[in-house]
Amino acid sequence: MAMESLKREIRQLLLERRAVMLAHNYQRDEIQEIADHTGDSLGLSQIAAEADADVIVFCGVHFMAESASILSPEKTILLPRMEAGCPMADMITPDGVREMRERYPGGAVVAYVNTSAAVKAVSDVCCTSGNAVNVVMSLPADVEPAIMIPDQNLAKYVADQVDREVVWWDGYCPIHHQYTAQDVLEVKRAHPDAVFAAHPECRPEVLALADHITSTSGMYTFARDTDAKVIIVGTEQGVLYRMRKENPAKTFIPLSEDMICPNMKITTLEDVRDALVTMEPVVKVPEEIRVKAVKALERMLAVPRD
Repeated sequence: MAMESLKREIRQLLLERRAVMLAHNYQRDEIQEIADHTGDSLGLSQIAAEADADVIVFCGVHFMAESASILSPEKTILLPRMEAGCPMADMITPDGVREMRERYPGGAVVAYVNTSAAVKAVSDVCCTSGNAVNVVMSLPADVEPAIMIPDQNLAKYVADQVDREVVWWDGYCPIHHQYTAQDVLEVKRAHPDAVFAAHPECRPEVLALADHITSTSGMYTFARDTDAKVIIVGTEQGVLYRMRKENPAKTFIPLSEDMICPNMKITTLEDVRDALVTMEPVVKVPEEIRVKAVKALERMLAVPRD
């Protein structure tokens, strides 16, 4: 009952603050349940930009709130837990980008949206896990190589899909990168009738065993459209909340019960309530960084979709 009361309090505060609550697909179930919108990091930032609201409560990690600030500089962006970070995003810095440019002077830097605003500001174009192939293919023919940062696994996946040179920074998502082909085979043996959907942040050896490779948002479409009744899910367990809600007749098996991002799970309903009461903590990208970073995002958004 206390949790239900807290949810009602949050919804009332959102109304009073003219605020919109956004929750990433990896957030706790109870956070996703009462959010105005759930989705991936870029999709939520675009929703933030379009929302008729003064305040955006972004339940995610720091780089996501930064992206919302880049696209919505006039709005107040609240990140309920400022220490909610992303280890992969922290693996690349502007100095690292400059190092890659020196190593590959004819290349273009393709920054995964899972990067800081400062890194986006020194990159040529951004990408998501869902549009990375199209973004790399959209680069001018005389630009070589495509320098993908920071996720080596996403870059290797893209390199297999395109007919051009791709190089990468040696970063990775600790949650996806830790699992091997052996882990997949063990789960497959336990569920022989299941299909396996994997996120491209997984190792190449894991993706080689996947029936379908897709972004977090693409996972929901696959779950809905597949005829399979049992699906092994190779990404952070937060996606299971919506998958099970939308597909009650299907069974979803996590690749591992430990496939949980502690940074994504750090935010609680109490944190959301407190942020709305105090109007802190605020994430605000400095204008000199924002105007450069937004160009990389805009170039990505101009790339045609499939």
